[in-house]
Order: sequence, then C-alpha cells, then structure tokens
Amino acid sequence: MLYRFPFMKNSEARLRRASLFFLCLLTILYSPKLSAQRSDDCLVCHSDNSLTKAQINDKPVSLFVDDKILGQSTHKILECTACHAGFKADDLPHKKNITPVQCLACHENVESKHPFHTLTAPKIGADPSGMCKNCHGTHEVQSATEPGTKFSKEKVLESCGSCHQKQKEAYLASAHGKAYSEGRSAPTCLQCHSNKITFRERDHEHVDAAQVKIAQEQVCVSCHVNKSLASATAPSSSFVLAYEQSVHGMALKHGNDKAANCVDCHGSHEMKKASDPESRVNKRNVPQTCSQCHSAIAQVYGDSIHGKAFAAGNNETPVCTNCHGEHKILPPKDPNSPVSKLHVSAQVCAPCHSSLKLSEKFGLAMERVSSFNESYHGLATKAGSVEVANCASCHGFHDIRKSSDPKSSVNKANLAITCGMCHPGANENFTKGAVHVGKSIDKANGILSLISSAYLTLILVTVGAMFLHNALDFLKKAKRQLWIRRGRVYAEEVGHALYVRMTRSERWQHGTLAISFIALVFTGFMLKFPDAWWVLPLRSISPAVFELRSLLHRMAATVLMAASFYHIYYIVFVARGRQLIKDLLPRMQDVRDALAVANYNLGMTGQRPLFGRFSYIEKSEYWALIWGTLIMAATGFIMWFDNTFIGLFTKLGFDIARVVHYYEAWLATLSVIVWHFYFVIFNPDVYPMNLAWLKGTISEEEMANEHPLELRELKKKESEDENTDDK
Repeated sequence: MLYRFPFMKNSEARLRRASLFFLCLLTILYSPKLSAQRSDDCLVCHSDNSLTKAQINDKPVSLFVDDKILGQSTHKILECTACHAGFKADDLPHKKNITPVQCLACHENVESKHPFHTLTAPKIGADPSGMCKNCHGTHEVQSATEPGTKFSKEKVLESCGSCHQKQKEAYLASAHGKAYSEGRSAPTCLQCHSNKITFRERDHEHVDAAQVKIAQEQVCVSCHVNKSLASATAPSSSFVLAYEQSVHGMALKHGNDKAANCVDCHGSHEMKKASDPESRVNKRNVPQTCSQCHSAIAQVYGDSIHGKAFAAGNNETPVCTNCHGEHKILPPKDPNSPVSKLHVSAQVCAPCHSSLKLSEKFGLAMERVSSFNESYHGLATKAGSVEVANCASCHGFHDIRKSSDPKSSVNKANLAITCGMCHPGANENFTKGAVHVGKSIDKANGILSLISSAYLTLILVTVGAMFLHNALDFLKKAKRQLWIRRGRVYAEEVGHALYVRMTRSERWQHGTLAISFIALVFTGFMLKFPDAWWVLPLRSISPAVFELRSLLHRMAATVLMAASFYHIYYIVFVARGRQLIKDLLPRMQDVRDALAVANYNLGMTGQRPLFGRFSYIEKSEYWALIWGTLIMAATGFIMWFDNTFIGLFTKLGFDIARVVHYYEAWLATLSVIVWHFYFVIFNPDVYPMNLAWLKGTISEEEMANEHPLELRELKKKESEDENTDDK
C-alpha cells in the first residue's frame, strides 16, 4: 500500500492521505454491510502508527490502533462502532464531529461499583480523571476478574498507585500493605474503595458525612469480624464490634459526623498495628491521637502527674485508653463504663496503685487502695452507691497532681475545699488526720492502731472466756441430763406452776431492743461486708438496697435510743423497775458464784451454787449491754452527723469514733451470740428455748434449775400468804 512506503517524503503527506481516503471510500462503497463500517474498515486507516489528529497543547494526538492489543482486549468481539457509535454509511470516512464514547451505555450499573471516581462522559473542560479510559485504557481494556490484568489483586496497587503515589507508599508501609506484600490476606484499593467511603471537603454540604464515616466503619468491620481472618487479627470480633456500642459509635449513628470512627483513630492507608511505634494507637501516640478531638482535655492531662511522667518516657503511666478503654469507650454516666462513679476506683485506679510491681518500681503507696476500700467511701462504693466519693472525687481525673503540688485538689491547703464539695461547711479540722487510714503505725494513725489492737485483744479474751465458760457449762448440764435419762441421777420432783419472769412492759422493752439490735447488726455489717454471701442476694434485688440499708440503720438506732430512754424512765419512776436495778447491782457474791460454777463444771466440787433472781450471768450481760449501748450511741451519733463532729473533733477524732464503733459492734454481736443465745436457747436446762421473752413466765422446773433461791423465796411468800388467808 502506497501510504506505508518508507521512502515517502513529508511533502507527499497530502498524496498519502488522499490515497487513504480513496481506498476507504472504495472499501465502504463495495462493502456488503452498508449500514455502518466494520472494524476492518476502521483499521484500514487506524492501523497506521503515524496517523494523528489536530494538535492539543502543541502535541499531536495519535489515532493509531494496535490490532494485536485490541485482539487481547475484553472488547475484541465488538465492532469499533459498538463504542464509537453514530456512524452511517454516507459518513466517509466518518462524520466530522465524532460522538464521545459512552461506556455507561453498556455498563449501566457500573456507577455503584465506582464510588471513588465520578463517571462522566468527556466534556469540554471536564476533569479527565473522571473518565473510564484514564484507569481502564481504551483499546486495551481487560477484565479486573482475570489474574494478571491491570486491576486484578496482584496489580491493582500498581495501577491505582500510578496516580495515587502518596497513598500507595503509605499503604505499603502499613500493616495491610506489609501483609499484602507477603502474600497474606489483606485488603486492596478496590476492596475498600468499592464503597462510598470518601468525600471531598467541597462536597461536604451535599454529602452526609456521618453516613460516609459509618460506611468506613462498616468496611473495616466486614474484614475484622471475619472468622477466617482471626489468626491475622489479634483483637476478637466482639472487641471490634464493641465500637458500635461506644460513645463514639452511638454519636455517629445519631448523625454526629465529628464522632471518631476507625479511620480517625487508626488512620486509613497508613494504618499500623498498635505495637508499631509509628501507629496512631501505639501507647506513645494515643494522647496525640485523642487530642485531635479532645484538645482541651489533652492539655489538662499533659499538666497532670500522669501526663508529665508519660512525656518523660515512663511507659507504665496510664494514657487515655488505659482508663477509658479502646473500642468500647462509654460515657462516664454509663454504669458499665470503667470510669463511672461505681467502677473508677476498683477498675481504673486500683489495678496500678495496688500493683506490687509498680509500687516497688515507682514507690507507690499500695496501702492507699486497701485503706480506701476499708473506708466508708470505699465500702459504700463497693455496695453500689454512686453518690459517695471515689478516687476521682478527691484527686480529680485528667488533672491528677501530687499532693505536694499547690494546685493539687488534695494538697493540705486545698483539702477543706475538696472535702466541702460533699461535706458543706468543711473547715480546717477536716484536714487534721490521715485521709487514707492504713494499718501501718505512724504519727497520724498510731492511736487508731492502738485502739484496734486493744479491742481485738478484748474481743479475743472476753468472747474466748465466754465460749470456754459455756462449753464447760454445756458439758456438765448435758452429762447430768443423760444420767437422769439412764437413772443414775434422780431429778428433784417439782411442781408445774408458772412464775412471772418478765412483765408486759419488760417484754416490750426486750422485744424493741432485740429487733433494733438485730437490724443494726445486719445493716451495719452489710456496709462493712458488701460482698458477703448473705448480702449479695439482698443487693441483687435493687440498686436502691444500699440507700435503704442506710435509712434502716438510722431508724433502728433511733428505736434503740428510744427504748433506752424509756428504760431509764422505767428504772427511775416505776417501782418494779427500781427493784429490777437493785437486783442487778453487782455484788461480791457474784464473783464467788462465778468461781464456784467454774469449780463445779470442772468437777472440783459436787455442789452447784444456788442463784437468786439474777446470777452473775444476767448481771454481766445487763451491764455490758448498758456499756455497749452508750459507746455505740455516742460513736454512732458522731458518724451520723459527720460534718459537725469532724469540724469539732478533727478527722482523726472522727476516725477514732469509727474504729471504736466497728469493734464495739463485733464485741456486742459475738457476746449476744455466744453468751445470751446460749443461756436462753442452747442451755440444756431450757432447750429448745426459754419462753419468758414471749409469754412472760417460766416453769417451776426452770426456776428450780436457774433461780432456786428466788423460787425458795416465792414458795415461802406463797406459804405465808396462804397462812394469812386461813386466819
């Protein structure tokens, strides 16, 4: 063909083009397919590699089509006119203004698969990056589903990276990119960007940014909850999905496009594992990452003792995620949040400040945690109270400082203000005494340790002596009962008369005392042992049980005090009451009786001492009750009106009252169980129970066993009364 001869000169261009036009015309005129040109017809001209059209930007545009490349294309089965539409037989060689190729004419649903680029037909002045050919090419178009093609998984990164070089480099340095380079499972450009996950700032007004960020999150979730990726991703699927219940996830669902999602924290193309020092979620970078949204809080944290230590390179120091969590970050008011009032002390502060490892390494006072847990604040928190002070209430949260720092809320100069937030009217006396009262003996709490030791000794000696006394008494009486049943000993014959032991007034006093005392014991120890087996079922009923406990404790105390005041009236103004107190006064005979009982129970004598209306047993119990009531009432009153009495007696004085109240409660409770319950219930001579507290009377047999001298006097009086009646 003449137009291909190499010896043709540039001056012959016109002749060559004329020849080409003539040949095309002949081909078309004599073609059996007259409605439009065939591909072969087009290639008559376009197979010339020197064929160009008018210059654009001083560069000629090539019109050459390589039939070999076209033969390998996905479109090889199509005629040229399938894409270059609108040709007619009389358009020779074709019409003057060629209709732009419309890929969407065939690929109707392709827009939904290409949300990352705007698909438009080429227009004058249009951005060429939105045209299909910029990515897929023209005649060399190949299917992305076939291995080795331009947008297959193996080559997609290079293909996209030809335009997005910066993103490509960031991706290759990321955890995803490293996995991709090593042939492991990893997302590629198309896997993520096949979803609408990006938008330009200038489109912000026309795009729902929150929905775009939700789409980003869903793309991440689609892989990271996939069980087949479990070995490649350390966090569990439940950990990943926890984001959706977080304060960030919920805010995003409600349309807050400022809420953080996966990309905001982990990054997009540059995402790295948390173990990578360059990762946004590496511990060293967490404060900076969170400060993108929480800049004011980050600044406060930076000035705190934790922030300064962290900035100095101490990696043991807590950062945002140590306290708030990572994916499932909940608002502080959420009861399930680790930083809620209910959990902050136990779940956030305690793990570090009670750590033996950290305490040895940094000189932390481990006893701070245990002393808080044993205090009213700690016990009430454990019991479920959200009103009581926790660690953050006093020390702050983001702005925690050393107590020696003048700006610290727990600095000595600021304590009155800090305490005053919960204790209105707090004065300087609130600062006198140790805030954290531990077991170690020091100048601040040495008196408390001394009181504790003294009470523990008293309880051990007193209750131990009671137990030993009652054990010997039980063995002696039980042995006697067995001998009576076997006929070895004959019981003395007695009548069946009933004698008044307690009047109605005395029974009411006893009943009121018993009910209020039991209520005080239960509600008091509920506070001290909130996790005890007998407390947990009560706490499970309702969170309000703790508040009810406090109310019941004070009500029971009021009832006990009312009963005590009535008893004072009774023993002063009522004749039987005055006689009661006279009979209960201690005498030397009581000491001799106690020794005689010990000799009898030990088998050193065969004669048991005889008791009158009240033995040393009832007398010791009565006067111990008086003493205990006075102590418990005084210390309980101080604890009830804590603001007033701390202001008067200092914090140390309040702590003394608290310690005395606690140990006196133990002494009273154990004394009642070991001493009183034995003599009115488990005593073999009255078992299964002395019913005087219910009926007011006891049998003649009980009188003979327990109060023989009183029975003798009553018999004598009865005899005298009978003689008087006979006369």
